[in-house]
Amino acid sequence: MARSRPKGHHTMEIRLVAALATVALVVSAVALPAAGGTPPATAAPATTDRADRSDRAGTDRAAPPSSGTTYANPITDPFSDTYADPAVIRGKDGWWYLYATSDPLVTGGPFGNMHVAKSRDLASWEYVGTIFDDENKPAWAADASYFWAPDIRYVDGQYVMYYTVTDTAANPDAWDYTIGVATAPTPTGPWTDSGGPVLDPRPAPGGGYLNTIDPALFADDDGGRYLYFGGFNGGIWVTELDETGTRAVGEPTRVTVADRYEGAFVVKRDGWYYLMGSSANCCSGPVTGYSVYTGRSRSPLGPFTDHEGVGMNESRVGGTLVVAQNGNRWIGVGHHAVFSDVSGQDWMLYHGIDRDDAWLNEPGGVNRRPTLLDRMDWIDGWPVVNAGAGPSEGAQTAPVAASELGIVSADPASGHALRRVTGTLARGTDGSGDAGSIARLVPDRRHSAVVQTKAAPRDVRVETDVRLPDADGAFTVRVGGAGPAAVSVRLDAGTRELVVGQGRQTARAALPATADLTDWRVLSVEARDGVVAARLSSSGLGDVDAEVRFEPRTPLPRKAPVRLVADGAEAQLDNLTVVAAHEPVTERVAEPEAGAVTFAEQFDGSLDAGWRWQHGPADVDVADGTLTWPLTGADLVGTRNDAPVLLRDAPEGDYVLEATVHLPLGEDTVRNFQQAGLMVHAGDDDFLRLGSVSIGRTRQVEFGKELTADGAVRFGGFVSGPVADTMHLRLFHTTDPATGEHRYRSATSRDGESWRFGATWTLPADTDPAVGIYAGGGAAPAVSAVFSDVRLRELG
Repeated sequence: MARSRPKGHHTMEIRLVAALATVALVVSAVALPAAGGTPPATAAPATTDRADRSDRAGTDRAAPPSSGTTYANPITDPFSDTYADPAVIRGKDGWWYLYATSDPLVTGGPFGNMHVAKSRDLASWEYVGTIFDDENKPAWAADASYFWAPDIRYVDGQYVMYYTVTDTAANPDAWDYTIGVATAPTPTGPWTDSGGPVLDPRPAPGGGYLNTIDPALFADDDGGRYLYFGGFNGGIWVTELDETGTRAVGEPTRVTVADRYEGAFVVKRDGWYYLMGSSANCCSGPVTGYSVYTGRSRSPLGPFTDHEGVGMNESRVGGTLVVAQNGNRWIGVGHHAVFSDVSGQDWMLYHGIDRDDAWLNEPGGVNRRPTLLDRMDWIDGWPVVNAGAGPSEGAQTAPVAASELGIVSADPASGHALRRVTGTLARGTDGSGDAGSIARLVPDRRHSAVVQTKAAPRDVRVETDVRLPDADGAFTVRVGGAGPAAVSVRLDAGTRELVVGQGRQTARAALPATADLTDWRVLSVEARDGVVAARLSSSGLGDVDAEVRFEPRTPLPRKAPVRLVADGAEAQLDNLTVVAAHEPVTERVAEPEAGAVTFAEQFDGSLDAGWRWQHGPADVDVADGTLTWPLTGADLVGTRNDAPVLLRDAPEGDYVLEATVHLPLGEDTVRNFQQAGLMVHAGDDDFLRLGSVSIGRTRQVEFGKELTADGAVRFGGFVSGPVADTMHLRLFHTTDPATGEHRYRSATSRDGESWRFGATWTLPADTDPAVGIYAGGGAAPAVSAVFSDVRLRELG
């Protein structure tokens, strides 16, 4: 979500770069039959003028990147200071397109109404332009409206963008958030708005409007199209869309609690729907604790639960952590999109904040949130960035974006990488879309059209955009060569099925009525570890038209060509890749461990002499192994600095601070902001605290940070959970050997055995923080925090 509101609203001249190819070469003099169903792919003239060839080589058909491509975060650094709320798609022209929310791109630059950039290799990006200007922005939006958080998909042969409108012209009230949708023939436009909101602004019970923001489309294999939306004021919801995809139908369903998540993104994997959402404030500058969590369900409507079965729609809210800040330069990591590279490896695009460079200097108040890219692994059925290591710094291996075996992905019929066996292979031009040069597989009267690649490995992944212009056509990917051990994946327009088979053994999935095969669709076939998985989708972004998982009885050959077959009628291909399937990461990085106890406060009637009160003493009772601390409204946050805190000197070197605290906060009622837990205190305006807290109707764990920077006192936090009445809390302290900086990693448990690790906050090397416990944040209703022990441990 983009909450940064610049002081000046300037119009950026829109610069749309159409990537539609204007010419194509054809390497066959055979007269080809016209394609049925859609306008035919046109055969290009045998020669073109030099200007056309030069433009094509420089813009649309660049050579694939060499192996070993690397990148470093932020990937948008070459053209922008900030590029938040990223969304991505691979265009039919072979380019990848990266979209962002409305912001000035650079300090002092003009304001842009959502942005788009492009890349061939997912590592090097160049800016293209804005989505809206004064000429084409939605007329139903108020003049003062912002346009936030674009979501991009390919639906029914066109590009569809959903986005947040912060203020409509229909209501006199400001901030009546809702969702708009626009379509375009190319990923860069021109964009045409649908003429009205996807759903009406939703009044909030206490006044104002619910956060109808941050849209994300998911298309399922039942033909349903589901739009997820929402934020902290109201929660994330899902609604079904009508057949046009531009208007909501029926009543929406809330899938997360009202006070925790925004920035939804949904993918389907192994029969599970994974809802990912961002939590905490997106835009608190150097104290932003934004992060991404997930839950899964067997239904796109939920309920979504985490790895311990705790629901994302509960007051004691659940969620499995996907990515959080890890102590390097990046904080506030969230609002993401997920895509797969051509090897099948998943990746996450998300924004982050450099903790030492958190603001655009001009205009003031705008967070500097560039786009980051990192590998997303699936471990024990759950997504996690970099196996749990978090956001990366320095050179990283880039996603696989180009084919192996000599295939030019964006012009697959060029060169000699595909050898014709029977029928016709020809180059053509996409006459009805933006694909540019395409491959045409055309059967003759007696034979199917068959081409094959050079030998590919047993564990291989094939991906292509495919279009079947004729209702009698079928397209087959055959891995394992031409022998009896080969496995065929057949997309059949006549039977409307995706069929995977080896000999007489088959598995199949019906296509939904919404899957129009005369439009481009993404077909992926992955053979790995003795299983062949096939998926058909419209956008290739975790959505699914049909999928089949197949375990052949006979193993595939160690190496064999991949065969591509068209029968019954012409098949058209683009963006063809054949590469070794990715090797999944299956183990998480090691988490820190707590070692031997070096100090234990047993609360046996008197406190150890090493304790001291800051702003105290509080009215506590120490007896029978507990410290009972009645909560008051005192707090250290901000400039009040009147809350009692019980502190002691921290040990030298690395250590673990832990406590067990009983704080019954109930459920589903508002009792802001009662809390208790651990404290790291470098000053009243420079501290960290980890504790159970009541936020709205939720009960969460907050790992907060307050600091003094740029002449202001700022507080922000990372939130996690779930909570119980009795919580076990830990902070793992380490020191950066290069800088001496203090690092603190949070961990929480409801039973003292199973721990959930969270974010890392830092304090400067020149500070000497004390450690201890705190309680407060609200006096009503009356409640006491009961600490049963406080310990210091060695780092294990």
